Parts: sequence; C-alpha cells; structure tokens
Amino acid sequence: MPHQYQAQFPIRRFFRQLRPGIPRQTIPPILQPDRQEGPPFGPPGTIPPFGPPTGIPPFGQPGQQGGPPSGPPPSFVPSQRGGGVTIMAVDPGAIRPCIFRFVYIWLENGRQFWAWLVFVGPRSVAGWRWNGFSWVFFGTDLENISSFICY
Repeated sequence: MPHQYQAQFPIRRFFRQLRPGIPRQTIPPILQPDRQEGPPFGPPGTIPPFGPPTGIPPFGQPGQQGGPPSGPPPSFVPSQRGGGVTIMAVDPGAIRPCIFRFVYIWLENGRQFWAWLVFVGPRSVAGWRWNGFSWVFFGTDLENISSFICY
C-alpha cells in the first residue's frame, strides 16, 4: 500500500497569490506581477551599482599594495628557531610587522612556505603564498601557524 506524504507547513498560505485588494506599496517591487525590469543588478557580467568592496586592498596587480610581490621570494629556507616550544596560537601583534614583507611560515601540519602577507586580523592572516612557481592567494587561522620569521 503506497504511503501518502503531506507537507509539514501550509504551502498554500506560504505562497499566497497577489490579490487585487492589496496596496502596491506593500508588495516588494520584485514580486509585482507587471514588473518589466530585469534583475536588480542588471544582466550577468555587469558591475553592481555599489562598486567593489571598500577597505580591501586591490588584488592581482604585482607589486601593488594587496597584490603579490613582483618577483619570487628569497631562494633559501631559513632555519626554524625554538623547535621544542609549543604555543596555542601566534599573537596577531607579533606577526603584524610582517605585512608587505617576505615571511617564512611553518604550519602545525608540517607544511612550510614563503608568504607575502597583506592582512593580519585578530584570528587569521591572508596574503600570497609561493608555490615554487608563482604566487597563490591563501589564508589561514593564526592557530595553524607553528612559527614564522620575517625578512
């Protein structure tokens, strides 16, 4: 015997049809049936009317603030100091002077790499990581960083 399933909420009440007696100003413009305009921001591929986000440096331009450095990092791997010391997380105040400088980072998971930081927040950092061939944007929590050294 087949089972019949019933919706858990009143679908007909949730998706009410517009009634002629409702004043137009109470209906959001996007729900008005005779609306002839396109999407609120225009066709796909257009720039939204409010522009790019503010307070964020421009990315992608080599050598520009916020972008990757114009060349590769130093060609050596620094030695890690304080190998036996374990800390819970790197202090943002300690790594903040490394912004817009080459920094070598050792992560808790054993990975290590050259980076060019463009952001240090209360719990995370972001910037450009050297993958051996080019700069790739990255971000990580401060608790993932085992140690670092700035140049």
